Amino acid sequence: VPALRFPEFTGEWKFVHLKDVAEFQKKRISSDLLNNNNYISTENILQNFEGIQYSSSIPTNTNVIEYQKGDILLSNIRPYLKKVWFSDRKGGCSADVFVLRGDKCDQHFLYYVIASDRFINYVMSGVKGVKMPRGDKSQMEKYAFSIPTNTEQRKIAKFLSMLDERIKLQNKIIEKLETLIKGIIETVISSQKPNTLIKNCLECNSSTLQESQVAETGTFPVYGATGISGYTEAADINGESILIIKDGSGVGTVKFVTGEYSYIGTLNSLSAKDGYCLKYIYIALQRFNFEPYKTGMAIPHIYFKDYGKAKIFCPTIKEQFAIAKRISSIEDKVSVEKRILFYYQAQKSYLLSQMLI
Repeated sequence: VPALRFPEFTGEWKFVHLKDVAEFQKKRISSDLLNNNNYISTENILQNFEGIQYSSSIPTNTNVIEYQKGDILLSNIRPYLKKVWFSDRKGGCSADVFVLRGDKCDQHFLYYVIASDRFINYVMSGVKGVKMPRGDKSQMEKYAFSIPTNTEQRKIAKFLSMLDERIKLQNKIIEKLETLIKGIIETVISSQKPNTLIKNCLECNSSTLQESQVAETGTFPVYGATGISGYTEAADINGESILIIKDGSGVGTVKFVTGEYSYIGTLNSLSAKDGYCLKYIYIALQRFNFEPYKTGMAIPHIYFKDYGKAKIFCPTIKEQFAIAKRISSIEDKVSVEKRILFYYQAQKSYLLSQMLI
């Protein structure tokens, strides 16, 4: 029996293999019957069990695997991406998407068995290939788990489905807030005529600190291209600045940082000159196109002396602070909602590990 169970149920669960309760589908249909809403490939199944999106293209003049409402679709390329979907419609899918149909257990319950870290880890233990690992269907059929009565299966599935719906709602809340931020920026910044040279509102500073000089522990963080790369006992900056990647992968990426910290030589530190709000400029630079200012082939670079000659839109200092405050307040709300989403997802992961065996 599982560690966590609804109190009205008793009795042991039945030990089964996947092939005992479900079957991979082989029936094919013409791709001419499909559209962007019901054709599924590895490209339009979302990672981390998050559903699907519209397909960008549909194959022509061929046959594809058919799926029905209630089937479980799982991408067989790079299983660690956790591309699993419970179908709410009928359609067709590419050869790299498996269609699993339960015939001796509740389909929703089976979905939660498949859409779990335990199953994904099992599949990854038997993949073939390194650069493009693929699951082994015969190995999947041997996956061992236990099932309760149909009544208990349905109650577990309904409970987990309600949690999934709440997670979907949380994602929509975050999406709407991020869309609001984009709308404000487009209206009050991006759509306005650039009027200020970047070099007139920013000071650019460089660092000679190398990654090899950074310790694993210390008092002050050291920022690199991917975030905090280590620590040091001496901080170069105390306050706020924009850190921008000037060399290598991710060149042109900007990050707003506050506090006491240092940064390595692949970054520049940008600070605001008098009469300008640094947070506002950071928001503007996030949407700035650095592409025309890149140099180098194997290792791209950008130089402040080049993109500093470009213009961005800067209203009065009072308006800059007002815009930055408005956007920052929404960004803070987004951070809170993302934290809530994280806890819902962690709760689901815990329940899956405790309610299924």
